[in-house]
Amino acid sequence: MTQPLSDFRQSPEASSCTVPALRHLGAPGVPSALSALSVFGAAMFLAGCASMTGLETQATVDDANHLAATASLGATPVSPAAWPKRAWWQDFGDPQLDALVEAALAGQPTLRVAAARVRQAYALAGGAKSALFPQVNLDATSTRQRFSENSLAPPPLAGSWKWSSDVQLGLGYELDFWGKNKATFDAALDRARAAEVDYHAARLMLTTSVVQTYLRLDAAYAQRALTEQTYRQRQNTLDLTRRRVDAQLDSRLDMKQAEAALPATRERLAAINEIIALTQNQLAALAGNGPDAGADIHRPQLGDGYAAAVPASLPAELIGRRPDVVAQRWRVEAASHEIKAAKAQFYPNISLTAFAGLQSLSLSDLLTAGSRTFGIGPAISLPIFDGGRLRSNLGVTQAEYDAAAEQYNATLITALHDVVNQLVSLRWLAERAGEQHQALQLTQEAYDLAVSRYRSGVGNYLQVLSAEGQVLQQKQLLIDIQTQERTLHLELIRALGGGYEVAATPADGTGAATRSAS
Repeated sequence: MTQPLSDFRQSPEASSCTVPALRHLGAPGVPSALSALSVFGAAMFLAGCASMTGLETQATVDDANHLAATASLGATPVSPAAWPKRAWWQDFGDPQLDALVEAALAGQPTLRVAAARVRQAYALAGGAKSALFPQVNLDATSTRQRFSENSLAPPPLAGSWKWSSDVQLGLGYELDFWGKNKATFDAALDRARAAEVDYHAARLMLTTSVVQTYLRLDAAYAQRALTEQTYRQRQNTLDLTRRRVDAQLDSRLDMKQAEAALPATRERLAAINEIIALTQNQLAALAGNGPDAGADIHRPQLGDGYAAAVPASLPAELIGRRPDVVAQRWRVEAASHEIKAAKAQFYPNISLTAFAGLQSLSLSDLLTAGSRTFGIGPAISLPIFDGGRLRSNLGVTQAEYDAAAEQYNATLITALHDVVNQLVSLRWLAERAGEQHQALQLTQEAYDLAVSRYRSGVGNYLQVLSAEGQVLQQKQLLIDIQTQERTLHLELIRALGGGYEVAATPADGTGAATRSAS
């Protein structure tokens, strides 16, 4: 339901405010403990000016078990099996394919880009983690200075040159009472985990692209073998036709028709060779190699050791097997922590500062006991009035959570449909394959009969040519179906996550982010 525009407006009484940080407290003149407690209590009271009233998230993440898929998954008879293994491409039984995939994983620049993004995300998380620890700095300055005769400096400083030296060791520590820094770190860490899962998604995309291209190469080689066989058949038919013309059993028209079939076959053969060369180049590029490496790729030798298989734990475990689903789940978790950090901004920011060092107007006195200086005290900053900045920031983080949660829901639905769609296509493709085998058998019998009649002088060449064209068409369709079956098997592996196993997931399934975001 569309939210009214008025719901997005800031109410005057909900705006927040701020006061300057309290003066740094140091020796001498440190307030009593009672005064410090009074200041802290006043800060907590004034923090009530910053209101979060009326700001809540609207989206919830779906549970995969609540998505109706049992009937669709059970409609296709497939063998139950475990989830795809990590090196699933080895099931095709082709060492050349294994080598190409391993080369792609080792040398593809796009995969290294994804790896660099993972390192960047974890580095950012490390930066956010630093706020949880005390910050210690060492500062040292030494300045040669002439003091003004008309300033506050009394004689003998007035009008003289002195060295002003200062060495200080400073410590600052923000007391994260409300969990702002911890939530910020958790959000950064969750986004780093999402980036790491994105790397596995890129890895899956790369491996499936290599295998899919390899399947196209196998189909092109099969088409070339079929075309070469057709060329030999037509050459034999032409030789027979010439003998029949010499014996005055056929006309020259029959011979010209037989001769015309050869250039057309050679043209198709040239087109297939072009497809093979381009596909070899594409495989070389996917493997991170130059075009010359494509010439070393030979005809695939794919085995039949693969079959459509669906784990019994689908769809419950799909949320932990699909990289895109897992990555989006981490983004939902990150958004929930960002909401917590935004809420913590409404409360006082309390930190401790301390310093110890040496100060002197003479280098010779810098290391003496009298040059010691030190101080310690709390600093408090609290929002009182900021024109609605904090409420707007919280509203942004909550909207980002809603968007991330709905994107997760959409990704989960798409993932489940991906699996079902491949199973539906495999089921109907099995029926098509059976019919196609029968059609090929019948057209082959018709072709053999036409050739037999032609050799015996009963039939004519047009009957042979027509029957041959039908056989060629049916064989091409069968090659297409076989390639499509392998491609659907590949897509099913991709839909099941391609052997990805998540090392860590957000705690307590889908409920954790919902609770922390509310």
